Amino acid sequence: MVLFEITQDDVLFLASPLTFDPSVVEIFVALSSGASLLIVPTSVKVIPSKLAAVLFSHHRVTVLQATPTLLRRFGSQLIKSTVLSTSTSLRVLALGGEAFPSLTVLKSWRGVGNKTQIFNIYGITEVSSWATFYRIPEKTLNSTLKCELPVQLGFPLLGTVVEVRDTDGFAIQEGDGQVFLGGRNRVCFLDDEVTVPLGTMRATGDFVTVKDGEIFFLGRKDSQIKRHGKRLNIELVQQVAEGLQEVESCAVTWYNQEKLILFMVSKNDLVKDYIFEELQKHLPSHAIPDELVLIDSLPFTSHGKIDVSELNKIYLNYINLKSECKLNGKEELWEKLQHLWKSILSLSEDPLRIPDESLFLNSGGDSLKSIRLLNEIEKLVGTSVPGLLEIILNSSILEIYNHIVQTVFPDEDLTFSKNYATKRKFSDINQETSGKSLHQNSVMPLNCDKKINAFIALSRGGQILSVNTTRPLTKLGHCPSACSSDLISQTNTQNVESLNPPALSGKSKDPSCVAEFFSEEGTPVIEAEKMELCVRWMSDTGKCVDASPLVVIPAVDKSSATVYIGSHSHRMMAVDLYSGKVKWEQILGDRVESSACVSKCGNFIVVGCYNGLVYVLKSSSGEKYWTFTTEDAVKSSATMDPTTGLLYIGSHDQHAYALDIYKKKCVWKLKCGATVFSSPCLSLTPHHLYFATLGGLLLAVNPATGNRIWKHSCGKPLFSSPRCCLQYICIGCVDGNLLCFTHFGEQVWQFCTSEPIFSSPCTSASEQEIFFGSHDCFIYCCNTKGHLQWKFETTSRVYSTPFNFHNYNRSDEMLLAAASTDGKLWILESKSGQLQSVYRLPGEVFSSPVVWESMLIIGCRNNYVYCLDLLGGNQK
Repeated sequence: MVLFEITQDDVLFLASPLTFDPSVVEIFVALSSGASLLIVPTSVKVIPSKLAAVLFSHHRVTVLQATPTLLRRFGSQLIKSTVLSTSTSLRVLALGGEAFPSLTVLKSWRGVGNKTQIFNIYGITEVSSWATFYRIPEKTLNSTLKCELPVQLGFPLLGTVVEVRDTDGFAIQEGDGQVFLGGRNRVCFLDDEVTVPLGTMRATGDFVTVKDGEIFFLGRKDSQIKRHGKRLNIELVQQVAEGLQEVESCAVTWYNQEKLILFMVSKNDLVKDYIFEELQKHLPSHAIPDELVLIDSLPFTSHGKIDVSELNKIYLNYINLKSECKLNGKEELWEKLQHLWKSILSLSEDPLRIPDESLFLNSGGDSLKSIRLLNEIEKLVGTSVPGLLEIILNSSILEIYNHIVQTVFPDEDLTFSKNYATKRKFSDINQETSGKSLHQNSVMPLNCDKKINAFIALSRGGQILSVNTTRPLTKLGHCPSACSSDLISQTNTQNVESLNPPALSGKSKDPSCVAEFFSEEGTPVIEAEKMELCVRWMSDTGKCVDASPLVVIPAVDKSSATVYIGSHSHRMMAVDLYSGKVKWEQILGDRVESSACVSKCGNFIVVGCYNGLVYVLKSSSGEKYWTFTTEDAVKSSATMDPTTGLLYIGSHDQHAYALDIYKKKCVWKLKCGATVFSSPCLSLTPHHLYFATLGGLLLAVNPATGNRIWKHSCGKPLFSSPRCCLQYICIGCVDGNLLCFTHFGEQVWQFCTSEPIFSSPCTSASEQEIFFGSHDCFIYCCNTKGHLQWKFETTSRVYSTPFNFHNYNRSDEMLLAAASTDGKLWILESKSGQLQSVYRLPGEVFSSPVVWESMLIIGCRNNYVYCLDLLGGNQK
């Protein structure tokens, strides 16, 4: 063979089994050149030390074609001392079939003075194995400079055509794309193919980048994963780990598409913490493995590649073995809890212990990290710990420890009483805790309960409430729901949601923001962005704004519309919608993350607070009218029943409440079994109230009595709020599923994403589409059968709830506003998912947008609430 200059004096090793196409190359290269072909029994192949002796001591192999995995099985020490030693017989080493090792690793494998020619061979079965080659220059191999760039794929072999195409199928000369291989006269028949046109190009599934005419491998399509909201190539993790001096060989797997596991063969007994510390120096946080598993040797398939299924079995056994290992007392639990705390929060592993009073959220934790800590603790103790998530979110590390001890060591005395700890803020509460109906005496009579104001209220998720209005909402840019006519005739009150036409599917022009959709012919559709956003006003709240805005528009004078919103500064604010002028501020007892809710009469707004109080404030002045006391923080937002005027809200004290603010009493109180973080949802037909808990329970409740109608355990915590329409109730779950139920509690379908869903669903008024976001960085649209209509890729996790609305500049067009946590606001066409505009706020965003006319209102973690004007729009 010309490429390797093979003669009859060479000895080739038949490394590949006959079922693997490179074996054809090895056999016919030997036959065509008169060289010797060495065939070794499988029993020898599986023992690296024996194989090395046979190849390089007994038979002096000169040409070796192998996968990088097969080479790695020798281990770095044996490679350096034998395979690539100074005196090795090996003249040519051709590595292919997998990603080529990094140059840093490759150079570490070579003995001083080694002269072996090393080639990167690339190809696929569909074009008869080899397609390109690249010889690593001797100058590069001998260089002492550190090289982070991957090795290029090199040059096409005779008769081979190589193309790199972008996502639209067009050939590119620069940038990222997928490799397509073929040839003018070179074809390969696959499966049941009878004829293949000359010039057929085959998609490889391999992604590369083209730079200055050179092609560099990025990774396999199935090696590209989304983790912690960011794209990751797991081969990068393997290359970095392999570059560590202490690592003999390693492999990385994406176990069950939820855990990144590093399997490692070590040169010596290593402390895992040291390896993690080294990885953190070279990898971004989203690329750090969840677990490191030490193994004696890497398993590989008969084709010489990593056996992923075998690694998964090894990890499963590893998990089972860990679960059988009992903790050696409370002291070990405390030490390991401290370690998990530091590891998950990326704190330095210094010998100082975490202060007993440290709170997880205040130490840099968030909802997603709290789920990870929960999973790690339950894995550590080998059992589930009921109620632990709520404790993690609200209590100190010592209180978390004591809560775990109660489950794991129930017969031992606690060193610290949990009862005093978890209720420490609320020790002065004297309130009845049993029975369905609880009453509190009215402090003062309500003088304005008969004065009913006509208004329209907008809140997150496209929820629109019109009370006592006769003006058609279509004139205001919103369409009433068809199913609200009965309610109008009875109470002159209607629940409204903006109308959205049936959805198809879509793609953005911005390469950093990908939406997937296609025309009927199957060809990609691209259109320019159509809209601009600019700041109308911004109002400083003093601290982070995680709450979503409530916008109330009086029917008699819509120019006096008001935005109500709270912040971490303890402030509740009323801001003029059009001018941004602050109408009033009220300082509450603690931070506010709950979104405000308006009363039926329009004279009050109701908001929950971290100090465990539900505040009823006069909407005109902010004056405190009534406060209701729960036994823990209130992050849930209230929901108002337009038929009765009752308000429903949940608390971290694991209860749901029905409040009559006019009589200043609690009508009923329901124990839900776990923290109620999300907001309740009310269905008028049937008259059901829905609550979700961090214990994973979805509850249907009678709004009048508080009696349970049905319950469903979703298995994982529910941060998302339920959303109901005429037929169904939908909710997002931490396990990444959007779940859909009938109003009778029967699960209809589930739609799976790859990361947790904290975003609440938003439905169109036609109730044919459901919009929501996921931590996998996508905004989704699916229909009421659970079928995907389109999905749009953002640049960060989507925590907040989308808002569906009419384009104020084109009343026939429906749009969707959504926010990702990196501060970007995305305006999409709701029918197709096509990007209309994107705007970057100067801080993280967990607040949900609300849109009225051409104004979008949203809170930001840079302490401001923003009102943005939506400008422009091309006419068709």
